[in-house]
Amino acid sequence: MVVKLGKIFDSINKNFIFKDKSILQSSYSPETIPHRDKEIEQIAEILAPSLKGERTSNLFVYGKTGTGKTLSVHYVKNELIKRVKSNDNGVNLKIEYLNCKLRKVADTEYRILAEFIKKFGGEVPATGLPTDAVYNKFIELIDKEKQLIILILDEVDQAVKKISDNFLYNFTRLNSELINTKISIVGISNDLRFLDNLDPRVRSSLSEEEIIFPPYNALQLQDILRNRAEQAFKESVVESGVIEKCAAFAAREHGDARRALDLLRVAGEIAERKGDKKIKLEHIDIANSKIERDKILDVIESEPKQFQIVLLAILNLTENNEKIFTGDIYRAYQELCKRINIEVLTQRRVSSIISEFDMFGLINARNISRGTYGKTREIRSAIPLEIKLQVKSILREALSL
Repeated sequence: MVVKLGKIFDSINKNFIFKDKSILQSSYSPETIPHRDKEIEQIAEILAPSLKGERTSNLFVYGKTGTGKTLSVHYVKNELIKRVKSNDNGVNLKIEYLNCKLRKVADTEYRILAEFIKKFGGEVPATGLPTDAVYNKFIELIDKEKQLIILILDEVDQAVKKISDNFLYNFTRLNSELINTKISIVGISNDLRFLDNLDPRVRSSLSEEEIIFPPYNALQLQDILRNRAEQAFKESVVESGVIEKCAAFAAREHGDARRALDLLRVAGEIAERKGDKKIKLEHIDIANSKIERDKILDVIESEPKQFQIVLLAILNLTENNEKIFTGDIYRAYQELCKRINIEVLTQRRVSSIISEFDMFGLINARNISRGTYGKTREIRSAIPLEIKLQVKSILREALSL
């Protein structure tokens, strides 16, 4: 075993593939963002009044995963901060970013506030205070001086799903309690219908502007991949057709550039482990299967408890049945809620969760008519057999079953 591990560790020094792997990772911020000039200009136009110390409109940016939303907002944010520093015209502009999908950071209104307090140099305990007291602490902290604040809430739809839309309403109402400071919100969402689902009172308070990021097409994805591949890989290691195949896979998945880049990076890692000197088409196929499995596990781990209960109900029912119906799922869901002592959602809400699973590709749902008994949906699990046990284990652990 020691000899075998030694060979694995020694092989790392024989890197034929990568020059700089970080260029293909999601944390990398490129100097240019291809095919997003129009959207970047729109963001800049809306946020530009902040350079004069004026409060800007609240902005909501929409688009599927991997369409360049967060990169574009960060790009404009960095340019605004550079301009404020170089102008030296007395404008005190602060822009803070929070990813609302992060667990234990943005899963309650309290934690979102606590995180922003930390970003502005304050501190509150992780738990224990009334939420009103945390709001007061936040107001006291930011209102000590005249300043303009832009709060960027990435994946804001995830926070609303976990908490409710009240926290957005509370944030917009802060301006009425502040004397020296003005706050604007930039929300980034993968859900194009996000604002439509908000309480009308919350939507009215936002007075928002919207920008929609369209999916990348296959040719645009090829441009992005070629640009990054030149910087990430050693010369001539990417075989003909590899870039095109990566782009085709990602274009099929709503034009997701992040997925295309992940696919190329993982294919490079697989080639490296195999000791191959080039990335071949076969490496893309292996990488695609691996990413599909990892994506499913990531979705399941990050979903709220109610989603996890519904999914476990589906998996329990499909162990012995190839297909099940929504009524069966709701009854099994109710039983699980009783076992773990958690509130039972309405059948309509559970039906909505089932629709989201269908969208994520965790299940296949088909509408069927039952004659005089109305309509129902026939459900089949779409989770690969090789990871079903792992998925059930994650769910049982998360729900303490």
